Amino acid sequence: MVSMLGVVGAGQMGNGIAQVASQSGLSVLMVDVSAAALERGMKTIAGSCDRLIKKEKMTESGKTELLGRIKTSTELSALSTCDIIVEAATENVDLKLKIFAELDKVAKPEALLCTNTSSISITKIAAATKRPEKVAGMHFMNPVPLMTLVEGIRGLQTSKETFSQVAALAEKMGKVFIEGRDMPGFIVNRILMPMINEAFYALYEGIAEPKGIDEAMKLGTNQPMGPLTLADFIGLDTCLAIMNVLHDGLGDSKYRPCPLLVKYVEAGWLGRKSGRGVYTY
Repeated sequence: MVSMLGVVGAGQMGNGIAQVASQSGLSVLMVDVSAAALERGMKTIAGSCDRLIKKEKMTESGKTELLGRIKTSTELSALSTCDIIVEAATENVDLKLKIFAELDKVAKPEALLCTNTSSISITKIAAATKRPEKVAGMHFMNPVPLMTLVEGIRGLQTSKETFSQVAALAEKMGKVFIEGRDMPGFIVNRILMPMINEAFYALYEGIAEPKGIDEAMKLGTNQPMGPLTLADFIGLDTCLAIMNVLHDGLGDSKYRPCPLLVKYVEAGWLGRKSGRGVYTY
Protein backbone atom coordinates (compact mmCIF):
# COMPACT_ATOMS: atom_id res chain seq x y z
CA MET A 1 0.00 0.00 0.00
CA VAL A 2 1.42 3.37 -1.01
CA SER A 3 1.34 6.06 1.67
CA MET A 4 4.37 8.16 0.72
CA LEU A 5 5.17 9.10 -2.89
CA GLY A 6 8.47 10.63 -3.93
CA VAL A 7 8.79 12.89 -6.96
CA VAL A 8 12.16 13.77 -8.48
CA GLY A 9 11.96 17.12 -10.27
CA ALA A 10 9.85 20.17 -9.45
CA GLY A 11 9.32 21.34 -13.02
CA GLN A 12 6.17 21.29 -15.13
CA MET A 13 5.70 17.53 -14.91
CA GLY A 14 7.06 16.99 -11.40
CA ASN A 15 4.90 19.57 -9.67
CA GLY A 16 1.86 18.34 -11.62
CA ILE A 17 2.46 14.75 -10.44
CA ALA A 18 2.95 16.00 -6.87
CA GLN A 19 -0.34 17.91 -7.07
CA VAL A 20 -2.50 15.03 -8.30
CA ALA A 21 -0.86 12.60 -5.87
CA SER A 22 -1.60 14.90 -2.92
CA GLN A 23 -5.10 15.53 -4.23
CA SER A 24 -5.69 11.76 -4.06
CA GLY A 25 -4.70 11.75 -0.39
CA LEU A 26 -1.06 10.65 -0.62
CA SER A 27 1.77 12.25 1.32
CA VAL A 28 4.31 13.59 -1.19
CA LEU A 29 8.00 14.45 -1.04
CA MET A 30 9.13 16.53 -4.03
CA VAL A 31 12.90 16.70 -4.54
CA ASP A 32 14.93 18.95 -6.80
CA VAL A 33 18.58 20.04 -6.77
CA SER A 34 17.41 23.66 -6.86
CA ALA A 35 15.62 25.27 -3.91
CA ALA A 36 14.39 27.98 -6.30
CA ALA A 37 12.85 25.31 -8.56
CA LEU A 38 11.06 23.80 -5.56
CA GLU A 39 9.69 27.21 -4.61
CA ARG A 40 8.46 27.78 -8.19
CA GLY A 41 6.94 24.31 -8.21
CA MET A 42 4.98 24.94 -5.02
CA LYS A 43 3.79 28.30 -6.37
CA THR A 44 2.62 26.57 -9.54
CA ILE A 45 0.65 24.03 -7.50
CA ALA A 46 -0.90 26.81 -5.41
CA GLY A 47 -1.86 28.68 -8.59
CA SER A 48 -3.43 25.54 -10.03
CA CYS A 49 -5.46 25.12 -6.84
CA ASP A 50 -6.61 28.75 -7.07
CA ARG A 51 -7.93 28.09 -10.59
CA LEU A 52 -9.81 25.03 -9.32
CA ILE A 53 -11.29 27.14 -6.50
CA LYS A 54 -12.53 29.72 -9.04
CA LYS A 55 -14.21 26.89 -10.95
CA GLU A 56 -15.72 25.66 -7.66
CA LYS A 57 -13.89 22.34 -8.00
CA MET A 58 -11.90 22.90 -4.81
CA THR A 59 -12.35 24.76 -1.52
CA GLU A 60 -9.82 26.95 0.31
CA SER A 61 -9.54 24.31 3.03
CA GLY A 62 -8.97 21.68 0.34
CA LYS A 63 -6.10 23.76 -1.04
CA THR A 64 -4.57 24.11 2.43
CA GLU A 65 -4.78 20.35 3.01
CA LEU A 66 -3.35 19.55 -0.43
CA LEU A 67 -0.35 21.87 0.01
CA GLY A 68 0.17 20.56 3.54
CA ARG A 69 0.65 17.01 2.26
CA ILE A 70 3.56 18.07 0.01
CA LYS A 71 7.02 18.38 1.54
CA THR A 72 10.15 19.44 -0.36
CA SER A 73 13.87 18.74 -0.18
CA THR A 74 17.04 19.37 -2.16
CA GLU A 75 18.50 16.04 -0.96
CA LEU A 76 17.82 12.83 -2.89
CA SER A 77 18.53 10.89 0.32
CA ALA A 78 15.29 12.32 1.79
CA LEU A 79 13.41 9.88 -0.46
CA SER A 80 14.46 6.95 1.73
CA THR A 81 11.01 6.82 3.38
CA CYS A 82 9.03 6.68 0.10
CA ASP A 83 7.12 3.61 -1.09
CA ILE A 84 7.17 4.62 -4.77
CA ILE A 85 9.39 7.24 -6.40
CA VAL A 86 8.50 8.85 -9.73
CA GLU A 87 11.37 10.51 -11.60
CA ALA A 88 10.33 13.52 -13.68
CA ALA A 89 13.66 15.08 -14.64
CA THR A 90 14.72 16.43 -18.05
CA GLU A 91 14.36 14.02 -21.00
CA ASN A 92 18.06 13.12 -21.11
CA VAL A 93 19.25 9.51 -21.13
CA ASP A 94 22.50 10.03 -19.22
CA LEU A 95 20.79 12.16 -16.56
CA LYS A 96 18.06 9.59 -15.99
CA LEU A 97 20.56 6.72 -15.73
CA LYS A 98 22.53 8.72 -13.16
CA ILE A 99 19.41 9.53 -11.14
CA PHE A 100 18.25 5.90 -11.10
CA ALA A 101 21.65 4.63 -10.01
CA GLU A 102 21.50 7.11 -7.11
CA LEU A 103 17.85 6.35 -6.28
CA ASP A 104 18.72 2.66 -6.09
CA LYS A 105 21.19 3.47 -3.30
CA VAL A 106 18.95 5.76 -1.21
CA ALA A 107 15.50 4.14 -1.63
CA LYS A 108 14.39 1.43 0.78
CA PRO A 109 14.81 -2.09 -0.69
CA GLU A 110 11.07 -2.66 -1.26
CA ALA A 111 10.47 0.75 -2.91
CA LEU A 112 9.35 0.89 -6.55
CA LEU A 113 11.13 3.25 -8.94
CA CYS A 114 9.17 4.78 -11.83
CA THR A 115 10.19 7.09 -14.63
CA ASN A 116 8.02 9.68 -16.36
CA THR A 117 10.15 9.44 -19.49
CA SER A 118 8.17 10.07 -22.65
CA SER A 119 10.38 8.03 -24.97
CA ILE A 120 13.47 6.43 -23.38
CA SER A 121 13.84 2.66 -22.91
CA ILE A 122 12.52 1.48 -19.54
CA THR A 123 14.66 -1.65 -19.89
CA LYS A 124 17.81 0.49 -20.16
CA ILE A 125 16.83 2.69 -17.20
CA ALA A 126 16.00 -0.36 -15.07
CA ALA A 127 19.42 -1.86 -15.83
CA ALA A 128 21.07 1.11 -14.08
CA THR A 129 19.71 -0.27 -10.78
CA LYS A 130 20.12 -3.44 -8.74
CA ARG A 131 16.33 -3.78 -8.54
CA PRO A 132 15.32 -3.83 -12.25
CA GLU A 133 12.22 -5.90 -11.47
CA LYS A 134 10.96 -2.95 -9.37
CA VAL A 135 11.32 -0.35 -12.16
CA ALA A 136 8.53 0.72 -14.55
CA GLY A 137 7.49 3.54 -16.83
CA MET A 138 4.72 5.85 -15.65
CA HIS A 139 4.31 8.49 -18.35
CA PHE A 140 1.91 11.26 -17.33
CA MET A 141 0.56 13.73 -19.89
CA ASN A 142 1.03 17.50 -19.70
CA PRO A 143 -0.65 19.31 -17.94
CA VAL A 144 -0.84 16.53 -15.37
CA PRO A 145 -3.80 17.87 -13.32
CA LEU A 146 -6.00 18.06 -16.45
CA MET A 147 -4.92 15.11 -18.61
CA THR A 148 -6.33 11.73 -17.60
CA LEU A 149 -3.92 9.40 -19.44
CA VAL A 150 -0.95 7.61 -17.92
CA GLU A 151 1.04 5.35 -20.24
CA GLY A 152 2.27 2.31 -18.33
CA ILE A 153 5.42 0.73 -19.70
CA ARG A 154 7.06 -2.39 -18.34
CA GLY A 155 10.72 -3.05 -19.04
CA LEU A 156 12.00 -6.49 -19.91
CA GLN A 157 12.76 -7.03 -16.23
CA THR A 158 9.63 -5.43 -14.65
CA SER A 159 7.70 -7.89 -12.47
CA LYS A 160 3.93 -8.38 -12.72
CA GLU A 161 3.58 -7.34 -9.07
CA THR A 162 5.43 -4.07 -9.71
CA PHE A 163 3.32 -3.27 -12.76
CA SER A 164 0.04 -3.99 -10.98
CA GLN A 165 1.08 -1.67 -8.13
CA VAL A 166 1.95 1.09 -10.60
CA ALA A 167 -1.41 0.65 -12.35
CA ALA A 168 -3.20 0.82 -8.98
CA LEU A 169 -1.33 4.03 -8.11
CA ALA A 170 -2.32 5.67 -11.41
CA GLU A 171 -5.95 4.73 -10.85
CA LYS A 172 -5.85 6.03 -7.25
CA MET A 173 -4.66 9.35 -8.72
CA GLY A 174 -7.73 9.41 -10.98
CA LYS A 175 -5.90 8.48 -14.18
CA VAL A 176 -6.65 6.02 -16.97
CA PHE A 177 -3.74 3.56 -17.19
CA ILE A 178 -2.98 2.22 -20.67
CA GLU A 179 -0.15 -0.24 -21.24
CA GLY A 180 2.23 0.25 -24.15
CA ARG A 181 5.31 -1.67 -25.31
CA ASP A 182 8.80 -0.58 -24.34
CA MET A 183 9.58 0.85 -27.78
CA PRO A 184 10.92 4.35 -28.57
CA GLY A 185 8.18 6.95 -28.00
CA PHE A 186 5.74 4.38 -26.55
CA ILE A 187 2.18 5.10 -27.84
CA VAL A 188 1.47 8.83 -27.77
CA ASN A 189 4.85 10.25 -28.77
CA ARG A 190 5.40 7.57 -31.42
CA ILE A 191 2.43 9.18 -33.21
CA LEU A 192 2.45 12.78 -31.91
CA MET A 193 6.10 13.75 -32.35
CA PRO A 194 6.38 12.78 -36.03
CA MET A 195 3.28 14.95 -36.61
CA ILE A 196 4.91 17.89 -34.85
CA ASN A 197 8.14 17.25 -36.74
CA GLU A 198 6.21 17.21 -40.03
CA ALA A 199 4.58 20.53 -39.08
CA PHE A 200 8.10 21.95 -38.75
CA TYR A 201 8.94 20.56 -42.19
CA ALA A 202 5.82 22.28 -43.57
CA LEU A 203 7.06 25.56 -42.05
CA TYR A 204 10.65 24.90 -43.19
CA GLU A 205 9.48 24.30 -46.77
CA GLY A 206 7.24 27.37 -46.77
CA ILE A 207 4.00 25.46 -47.24
CA ALA A 208 2.24 27.94 -44.94
CA GLU A 209 2.88 30.41 -42.14
CA PRO A 210 2.82 29.09 -38.53
CA LYS A 211 -0.71 30.33 -37.83
CA GLY A 212 -1.90 28.87 -41.12
CA ILE A 213 -0.45 25.45 -40.30
CA ASP A 214 -1.98 25.47 -36.83
CA GLU A 215 -5.41 26.71 -37.94
CA ALA A 216 -5.52 24.21 -40.82
CA MET A 217 -4.85 21.31 -38.45
CA LYS A 218 -7.34 22.59 -35.88
CA LEU A 219 -10.14 23.13 -38.39
CA GLY A 220 -9.27 20.23 -40.68
CA THR A 221 -8.70 17.51 -38.06
CA ASN A 222 -10.65 18.89 -35.07
CA GLN A 223 -7.58 19.16 -32.82
CA PRO A 224 -7.93 21.62 -29.92
CA MET A 225 -4.43 23.01 -30.48
CA GLY A 226 -2.28 23.27 -33.60
CA PRO A 227 0.94 21.20 -33.71
CA LEU A 228 3.30 24.20 -33.63
CA THR A 229 1.48 25.77 -30.68
CA LEU A 230 1.57 22.40 -28.96
CA ALA A 231 5.31 22.08 -29.63
CA ASP A 232 5.89 25.46 -27.97
CA PHE A 233 3.80 24.30 -25.01
CA ILE A 234 5.73 21.01 -24.66
CA GLY A 235 9.13 22.64 -25.21
CA LEU A 236 11.03 22.42 -28.49
CA ASP A 237 14.05 20.93 -26.73
CA THR A 238 11.86 18.11 -25.43
CA CYS A 239 10.37 17.56 -28.90
CA LEU A 240 13.86 17.38 -30.41
CA ALA A 241 15.08 15.00 -27.70
CA ILE A 242 12.16 12.64 -28.40
CA MET A 243 12.70 12.81 -32.17
CA ASN A 244 16.36 11.90 -31.61
CA VAL A 245 15.30 8.92 -29.49
CA LEU A 246 12.91 7.79 -32.26
CA HIS A 247 15.52 8.31 -34.98
CA ASP A 248 18.34 6.59 -33.08
CA GLY A 249 16.20 3.82 -31.64
CA LEU A 250 14.28 2.86 -34.77
CA GLY A 251 16.88 3.76 -37.41
CA ASP A 252 14.29 4.99 -39.90
CA SER A 253 14.93 8.22 -41.83
CA LYS A 254 11.27 9.21 -41.46
CA TYR A 255 12.08 10.16 -37.85
CA ARG A 256 14.92 12.53 -38.81
CA PRO A 257 14.43 15.78 -36.85
CA CYS A 258 13.55 18.74 -39.06
CA PRO A 259 16.60 21.05 -39.49
CA LEU A 260 14.41 24.03 -38.53
CA LEU A 261 13.50 22.39 -35.21
CA VAL A 262 17.19 21.80 -34.56
CA LYS A 263 18.01 25.46 -35.35
CA TYR A 264 15.29 26.79 -33.05
CA VAL A 265 16.68 24.72 -30.17
CA GLU A 266 20.24 25.85 -30.96
CA ALA A 267 19.00 29.45 -30.82
CA GLY A 268 17.47 28.85 -27.39
CA TRP A 269 13.96 29.30 -28.83
CA LEU A 270 12.41 26.56 -26.71
CA GLY A 271 8.79 27.72 -26.63
CA ARG A 272 6.68 29.16 -23.84
CA LYS A 273 9.24 28.46 -21.12
CA SER A 274 11.90 30.61 -22.83
CA GLY A 275 9.51 33.29 -24.11
CA ARG A 276 10.21 32.45 -27.74
CA GLY A 277 9.62 29.38 -29.88
CA VAL A 278 7.65 29.23 -33.11
CA TYR A 279 5.71 32.10 -31.53
CA THR A 280 6.77 34.92 -29.21
CA TYR A 281 5.31 34.98 -25.68
